[in-house]
Amino acid sequence: MIVLGSTSEVAQAFVEKALQEGEKFEKIYLFTSNKETTKRFAQHIDVKYLQQSEIIELDLTNEINYFDFDQIKSPLLFCATGYLGDGTEEGLYDNKNTERIIDINFAKLVPVINYFAHKFENRRSGTIIALSSVAGDRGRQSNFIYGSSKAAFTAYLSGLRNYLFPKKVHVMTVKPGFMATRMTEGLPLNPKLTATPKQAAACIYKAYTKKKNVVYVLPIWGIIMMIIRNIPEFIFKKLKL
Repeated sequence: MIVLGSTSEVAQAFVEKALQEGEKFEKIYLFTSNKETTKRFAQHIDVKYLQQSEIIELDLTNEINYFDFDQIKSPLLFCATGYLGDGTEEGLYDNKNTERIIDINFAKLVPVINYFAHKFENRRSGTIIALSSVAGDRGRQSNFIYGSSKAAFTAYLSGLRNYLFPKKVHVMTVKPGFMATRMTEGLPLNPKLTATPKQAAACIYKAYTKKKNVVYVLPIWGIIMMIIRNIPEFIFKKLKL
């Protein structure tokens, strides 16, 4: 398995869920910008599941040498890479904040996924699972820089799914909604609309086995975003969401 964003609690929970379900991997490649944090997780799965892993440093804000990835082979890619950044009030006119949000969530991430997608296409097999966000379903004043980067990523995954389908490669888009993770720590999240990493992992794994295309971790988010998407613009622009 290839894991992009392996410090993510959801990514780690998914890896554990897959191993608990009896999935066998020759090696799990843990891509990370924080090797020390990832090392603890690698040791954990090695001891608990006797699973061999390899940590690969990847910082999307730096130049990437794709030749380092040539020997990597896997039937499954799981992408949990993401960066929330500052919301509109704090960060709209901070260009560094804007660039980092766009780079990590989309601009620098897409070429990495494309690199591995090409390998899957040549082998005519494989699955790509990637976490986008409900924030990309419609731009809202509170976080539309983050939301627009996720909207672009969702559109990319849709097109990639369409392109790779005849090549026998499946692409699954996951929209978690509120997640109780380090990235959202301190935010006033409604517990009824918030999933834990373990809940998300169980949902994603089930959807993976059924080859779902687009998945809302909590079904209620599908209903909420359907309502939000259908609010007429002359009303929507006056709302504080």
